[in-house]
Amino acid sequence: MKKIILSLLLILCVLPATAKFRWGPEFSLNVSNFYWKQKLIETNQKCGFNAGVKGELMIPGIGFGVDLGLRYNLHGARVNFGEKEVWAVDGLGDENVWLHTVQIPISLKFKWTRLNGLESIVAPFAYAGPVFSFTVGSNDIPAIEKPTGSVAIQCGLGAELWRHIQISAGYYWGVTYEIQTIKLDNFSARPQGWNVNLTYLF
Repeated sequence: MKKIILSLLLILCVLPATAKFRWGPEFSLNVSNFYWKQKLIETNQKCGFNAGVKGELMIPGIGFGVDLGLRYNLHGARVNFGEKEVWAVDGLGDENVWLHTVQIPISLKFKWTRLNGLESIVAPFAYAGPVFSFTVGSNDIPAIEKPTGSVAIQCGLGAELWRHIQISAGYYWGVTYEIQTIKLDNFSARPQGWNVNLTYLF
């Protein structure tokens, strides 16, 4: 992960002075789930949302750039702890597990900007990169504990409309665990899911 961070910082440092920076608000809907190390309990996806700001730094003419963001994220899953006696004795059943996180996504981006003038109406783009998450809260589920942070990888496709509105959809998957159970050692889960994003760049 250190290599990823250093590579992204290096890219930011070598971007030319002509690179164009824009920013604006972003709102997203997500469909998430937790994937455990062992399939011991049933887990079903839940819908959540993100809200925050996004910045775009693009190199004019060639279409390459970097997306940066800072956003609040609510995501989770429905976990049936009652399937196993180890949690059923504590009165736990089919529980909604929600996490409140602050996320910093950093993505490399390519936008098609040479479309014979069509790019002023619609410009397709693709992006990929890491998402650094910091857990700031959760609902009260005594069966689990949360680390202070986790890392995921995201990728997706989208389009920019009229040079300001960006609509995109992507998939993300955790590369480190985000929750783990207290009673069973090393029984942890990573997040995965889809998101649909709406951004307005000034």
